[in-house]
Amino acid sequence: MATPTVVGTSLPADVDLRERSGRWIDHWEPEDPSFWNAVGRRVALKNLVFSIFAEHIGFSVWLLWSIVVVKLGADPKTGAPGPAGFALSVDQQLWLTAVPSGVGAFLRIPYTYAVPKFGGRNWTIISALLLIIPCGLLAWAVGDPSTSYTTLLLVAATAGFGGGNFASSMANISFFYPEREKGWALGLNAAGGNIGVAVVQKVIPLVIVAGGGLALARAGLFYIPLAVIAAVCAFLFMDNLTHAKADPQATHDGAKHAHTWIMAFLYIGTFGSFIGYSAAFPTLLKNVYLRPDIALTWGFLGALVGSLSRPLGGRLSDRFGGARVTAVAFALMSVGAFVALGSVSSKNLPLFFASFMLLFVCTGIGNGSTYRMIPAIFRAMGEDAGGTRDHMLEYKRQAAGAIGIVSAVGAFGGFIVPIAYAQANKAFGNIKPALWFYGFFFILMLAVTWWSYLRKGARMSSIGA
Repeated sequence: MATPTVVGTSLPADVDLRERSGRWIDHWEPEDPSFWNAVGRRVALKNLVFSIFAEHIGFSVWLLWSIVVVKLGADPKTGAPGPAGFALSVDQQLWLTAVPSGVGAFLRIPYTYAVPKFGGRNWTIISALLLIIPCGLLAWAVGDPSTSYTTLLLVAATAGFGGGNFASSMANISFFYPEREKGWALGLNAAGGNIGVAVVQKVIPLVIVAGGGLALARAGLFYIPLAVIAAVCAFLFMDNLTHAKADPQATHDGAKHAHTWIMAFLYIGTFGSFIGYSAAFPTLLKNVYLRPDIALTWGFLGALVGSLSRPLGGRLSDRFGGARVTAVAFALMSVGAFVALGSVSSKNLPLFFASFMLLFVCTGIGNGSTYRMIPAIFRAMGEDAGGTRDHMLEYKRQAAGAIGIVSAVGAFGGFIVPIAYAQANKAFGNIKPALWFYGFFFILMLAVTWWSYLRKGARMSSIGA
């Protein structure tokens, strides 16, 4: 038998990946130290690198409208059409940022099952190429000021393809890594995707004015070649794993537990807030403080600090317990919302900006801590069920299903946040009612966290979740 190869590098003669056409790997044993050290780590890392790149582009496309809408609104002072020829109201702009988040959240569960169905490499190629659709449609729609608002909403909805990429990418990488290294790998994968939000909000303002003038169509055109590159890289360098099997029963079993839905609720407040605030922040800077220059130049900072603080949430949870870190995050998020409320009332832009930076940092920390809580909760339930090896394996399987549910439900927060701002502005002429709502909503989440996982007598309080 010929010596197996991976990306042109010879493998030890006693390691056989049983590769076949289509870059399918039939033999994959990451839990075997010999296999992992000989070839597994290298193959897994290669797939992780190109998975991060594809997911990064997906996240960028998902939030593309968050920066484009800044140029679609009417002049906040005169109500006249803006430089792109559009005159959308504030609530219309916020709806355009919300719709991609809602569609992306909905797509997360089917995208998760696409990996076992089509193969991780194959689905990465498909999902990357699908990004051409929202990019091309955006370039067409914003190039003509006569495009109807309904059409803009439908085009914005297709950006949800980028949100689904997160779920398939995380599912795919989880199959490559052994349990002892999954946390590290999935953390890198998630962070690489999240940073795409900050990148798109920093880069696209420069792209649309490059060479003078304003060309919003470039926002979509810019990401088409990057999506193609991501697909080509996946075609050339990634692999499919035969042993990656769909387990709908795990999702069904995970859904039976109240803790799954409690964590989904909490994840709305962390990841949902991160995506929702990232989508709405530039629009709020432009319309609340009439500063489109700041929106386009500095609006990306929120998404950046939120992305970078996510690993910190995981690290703090390892030391102090996920529930404790999550509770502190919600407490500080409530403070941030009320400080933002005060800054709107006093028209204090620096205080408004600082309060949102606090919110973004805490959403990132909360993202890491809530994700850390899920396996700990299901491990404790396995111990309660008997603690045998079979019990622990069963609840570990259910934890994987629960993570899919939590991820999908939590992402709907990205839809709720801009809509709340839009409705508040439409009904009251300002965003202050939405900030009141968020402040008390985070207090409610703090109370749920304490009651479920921290109070004396709660089963999970002994493990710190």
